[in-house]
Amino acid sequence: MPKRKLHIVHTESSCGWGGQELRILSESQGLMSRGHRITLVCPSEADIYNAAVERGINVVSLPVARKKVSALMALRRWLAANHQDIDVLNTHSSTDSWLTALACLSLRDSPPIVRTRHVSSPISKKASSHWLYQRAAQHLVVTGEPLRQHLAEHNGFALSSMTSVPTGIDLNRFGPGDRESLRRHGHLHGRIIGILATLRNWKGHAYLFEAFAQLKGEYSDLSLLVVGDGPQRHNLERLARELGIEEKVLFVGNQHNPEDWLNMMDIFVLPSYGDEGVSQAVMQAMATRLPVITTAVGGMRDAVQHEETGLLVDIRSSVAIEQALRCYLDNPAFAKRMAEAAFERSQRYFGLETMLDRMEAIFDRFSRGHR
Repeated sequence: MPKRKLHIVHTESSCGWGGQELRILSESQGLMSRGHRITLVCPSEADIYNAAVERGINVVSLPVARKKVSALMALRRWLAANHQDIDVLNTHSSTDSWLTALACLSLRDSPPIVRTRHVSSPISKKASSHWLYQRAAQHLVVTGEPLRQHLAEHNGFALSSMTSVPTGIDLNRFGPGDRESLRRHGHLHGRIIGILATLRNWKGHAYLFEAFAQLKGEYSDLSLLVVGDGPQRHNLERLARELGIEEKVLFVGNQHNPEDWLNMMDIFVLPSYGDEGVSQAVMQAMATRLPVITTAVGGMRDAVQHEETGLLVDIRSSVAIEQALRCYLDNPAFAKRMAEAAFERSQRYFGLETMLDRMEAIFDRFSRGHR
């Protein structure tokens, strides 16, 4: 384990909220607990700004939400005044990665850059993008091995220039709990299908709702628990009414204790068709010892192997979700076997300390002192 204490500066231009921001925060807190200095550079209006302040992370507010000359100059001025004190820069989104790379071009002895790519969306094959990922950054971290292989095959990135480090979860926090007690507290009963995700189109809630609508008449004890909030809340509530499942669907919004709500579920479903890495919610559900249904987008196969640690279904298919749910509902022994296998995999590969060990080693290897 590295013995040097580093000053690691994270840059984040996104003003949204999701798994990417949560990873930055948990990774920062974990490395701070190991004695490293962490600074986060982000816009003051970003959700992550206040969240970092609440967690005791040093935050610098800069107007880096857009690719503008003023943003580049602001970041360049801050780096010029502080770069000698920075061991490594860790960029996260497209905008801050470009701004940081360009700002460093004009600095003597600029800090090395490690880029973390959290999503699976395609990368342009233009020479400029190749420069950003293979020249401007000393190393690229992706959140799943399928993403690393894809970038090597489709973009020509050297495998040696990339490392897959799935997001780690706190196994002391997320794990099997007293399900019956939690259900009594939440006034829940029967068998509960659940999803924990921001209410965005590409998380696939609508397809889960349609699948649930096909099951509710046959399985009268079923309920659907929706944990999370987001821009699709109103549309999903309307869809529940249109499908005639409104009385069986419980929207509880964002929760500060998602681990408790996971423990109220019998089956976890995340039918995402978007640019996932490896979903933190899926890994959290696996650590809670839940049978999981999800899709093979992004790096999800790092977590779920079909019929070994869960079930993988086609994207945008309510029929496929319905069939997978029937597999679990009609065969409790199979569901239990998948849940146990998921739990074992989460304990072996997806703990927070595993992620911290790997990121700490990468930062140490590519830091100023070892460049």
